[in-house]
Amino acid sequence: MVVLLLGFWRRRRRRPHSPRAATMTDRSAFDTNVITMTRFVMEEGRRAKGTGEFTQLLNSLCTAIKAISTAVRKAGIANLYGIAGSTNVTGDQVKKLDILSNDLVINMLKSSFSTCVIVSEENKDAVIVENEKQGKYIVCIDPLDGSSNIDCLVSIGTIFGIYRKMSPNEPSGKDALQPGRNLVAAGYALYGSATMLVLATSAGGVNCFMLDPAIGEFILVDRDVKIKKKGSIYSLNEGYAKYFDPAVTEYLKKKKFPEDGSSPYGGRYIGSMVADVHRTLVYGGIFLYPANSKSPKGKLRLLYECNPMAFVIEKAGGIATTGHQAILDIVPEDIHQRVPVVLGSPDDVKEYLEIVKKHSAK
Repeated sequence: MVVLLLGFWRRRRRRPHSPRAATMTDRSAFDTNVITMTRFVMEEGRRAKGTGEFTQLLNSLCTAIKAISTAVRKAGIANLYGIAGSTNVTGDQVKKLDILSNDLVINMLKSSFSTCVIVSEENKDAVIVENEKQGKYIVCIDPLDGSSNIDCLVSIGTIFGIYRKMSPNEPSGKDALQPGRNLVAAGYALYGSATMLVLATSAGGVNCFMLDPAIGEFILVDRDVKIKKKGSIYSLNEGYAKYFDPAVTEYLKKKKFPEDGSSPYGGRYIGSMVADVHRTLVYGGIFLYPANSKSPKGKLRLLYECNPMAFVIEKAGGIATTGHQAILDIVPEDIHQRVPVVLGSPDDVKEYLEIVKKHSAK
């Protein structure tokens, strides 16, 4: 509001016939009816006759994401690069920003008075919120996805999935073991050339919000996003080609050497799931992290990586699968369970599934 009033006051006090040329600041227009993330969620909640608890939760999550975004951009100056000297429960090296991001997210979610269980990549066990702060939601979160890329300034992000507590019992980690079909909302924040938050809800579609640092708010920039029916990009780590299943090898060969005379697909792989999936959402195509002989159960985690991303992609009209089962249909057995994942444009994923089916029949 201060920024808006100051800009208005400066324009008003200028002499009406001043010969000085207008600057870019003078020419830029303020949108006096912007749709912020908070406003968007409140309007959706009002239509659904909600209690406002979900809005509280997302507001707190947004605050954590803003703080992480600031920390990421100040990491070099604030000496936040480098390894913290430990590994997390899934065996990954923990970076200093991992710890900061995890603490930020957990503390903000607890203080929202809307959560009862928090599952994080960085914690071996589920975090049970204190009785006096408990709400009805369960949050599964990867506070800083792609953190192995922090030190080389590659885009990283935060992934989250939100469920309602279903049982009447005292909250426990078992409450988080729900299939992705039960998600109330899911999404991710991408810390790249700008900070974007992508949100998908069970009652709506996929909406993208950009952080405006001038006012510290996420602003709606893309409503009801849909993925292309077919893309022209494939994305996976081909360094594991030695361990690929024959179906994956055949699919890649078809993309690189198409037999119908069409142009080959471009290969793009960043190594940060948030960045790779976001590019797939925007441009279309296919993202693969399949099972292989080295990781027969897959590498990515179901609750706080695969389920949220599968939810976003399906809400955008795409497909997300293990190769044999829809990601969102899997009933989790462990909070850190790993699964194979293939997701993206429907035509591309269907073509992959046809090849998998052919090899499974042999």
